[in-house]
Amino acid sequence: MDKSYKDEYDPEEVRVNKSTVTNTPNLKGDWLNFYLLLFLYILQGFPIGLSSTFPIILQSRKMVTYEEQALFSIVLWPYTMKVLFAPLVDSLYIKRIGRRKSWLLPIQFLIGTILIYTSKNIDNWLPETGKPNLRMIICVIFSINVLSAIQDVVVDAWSLTMMKKNNVGYGATCNSVGLPIGMFIASVGPILLVSEDINNKYFRVTPTTGGLMTLQSFMYLWGIIFVLITILIGIFKKEKCNSLELDHKRISVFQNYKLLWNILKKPEIKLLAIALLTARFGFSAMEAPSNLKLIDAGVSKDDIMIIVTGMYAMKFIMTTFLSKHISGPKCMDYYLTMTPIRLFWSITCMGLVYYTPSLINNNGDIKVPVYYYCLLALIFAVNELLSFFMLLALYAFFCRLSDPCFGGTYMALFNTLYFLGWLIPNTVVLQMIDFLTFSTCSNDIKNNCLTPDLKNVCAANGGSCGVYVDGYYITIFISIVVGSIWYFVFRNRLKNYQLIRMRV
Repeated sequence: MDKSYKDEYDPEEVRVNKSTVTNTPNLKGDWLNFYLLLFLYILQGFPIGLSSTFPIILQSRKMVTYEEQALFSIVLWPYTMKVLFAPLVDSLYIKRIGRRKSWLLPIQFLIGTILIYTSKNIDNWLPETGKPNLRMIICVIFSINVLSAIQDVVVDAWSLTMMKKNNVGYGATCNSVGLPIGMFIASVGPILLVSEDINNKYFRVTPTTGGLMTLQSFMYLWGIIFVLITILIGIFKKEKCNSLELDHKRISVFQNYKLLWNILKKPEIKLLAIALLTARFGFSAMEAPSNLKLIDAGVSKDDIMIIVTGMYAMKFIMTTFLSKHISGPKCMDYYLTMTPIRLFWSITCMGLVYYTPSLINNNGDIKVPVYYYCLLALIFAVNELLSFFMLLALYAFFCRLSDPCFGGTYMALFNTLYFLGWLIPNTVVLQMIDFLTFSTCSNDIKNNCLTPDLKNVCAANGGSCGVYVDGYYITIFISIVVGSIWYFVFRNRLKNYQLIRMRV
């Protein structure tokens, strides 16, 4: 690598453009780019939401164990490989099409095609009764997420150059709003729109069978949307010439991977990597497992999804008021302030799960009172507000640290570390809950009900499997302890790291 390149692009200098920090953001002349970027993030969030809705559907039909739920979580692992895709995305492209469009157009077209193919087979893979074809569902969702992970790198990189330099902070706003919208559509839609009970209760004058649409038609519709939007972007959106990007210089794939390696060797990046990989362990046990425990206790998945819908609406309103303030130079301070509050709120969530059976069970009949829904909505709302506030601050922090010249590499690295810090604990806590839960058959103490066969034997002999040690509560306690240790170890170090970075 020649000296001039090294001087100009030395990865030892992670630069923050001063004009980006000092210039006041103004979207005049950038609104179309803002809305395009927002819509791209909506499409990006759709596969993630789809990955989260299938575990709820499977759990509500009593089709899988917690161990199988942990197996299903591997569909999200492609997002941990984004950092390996990023150098390819930054280096390989067709100049005539555009640096980012060269990847975006074929990737989104393939996602749409797979969704259409899945819609033709989903009824066979996921029947109303009987064992689902879990292997095929995992393979298809995994494939979609591989493509979505690459799309993620492309959109994150494009967000650094699509708008003016003083508006780069709004990339975090588009990310933090668009992703939840896409996740909301894909996670809530297949449950509420397909639910016969919900649609008869809220959307129909005369009750009829079936929902507003089937899971098959929902996936087919979104497959068509992906294809059509991709065609429109290909025809009408003109990407900036590469030579107009900040200090642009095209480098090889090998040089990009070398750049990535040099970035990873920096002490500051090592500290940030350790912090991001362990940051979410303190909250992981109260997120997805809590919803699954509520469903096991008898709360309807439809009711949970209605409350989740309200949470998404609250997020969108919240973003409008907070985006200008959080996108400033001290983003990490907001994240660190919210951390102990959210750890404390884990105890409240655990208490809700513990008392739910006694609150909704009336002499063996499940009857959910109105005050329980109010309590559930309040606890969900506070948790989601804290989570979203922290996410918005962290993404703004990533945008300010990233060099636009190698935006795909920087953003992919930061997002990969953060996503790994969510995915690994999420998989681990599901395994821990299953491992730390102990059951026994009511008429045979030697039968520990560990496998479906043993449970069937217990039922065939007139008994029932009862839990005497619930691993969920043990896992929550361990998570809170780990999260507290994380906070006291990294609090001052990350604050100092933030100040040092902003002085560069």
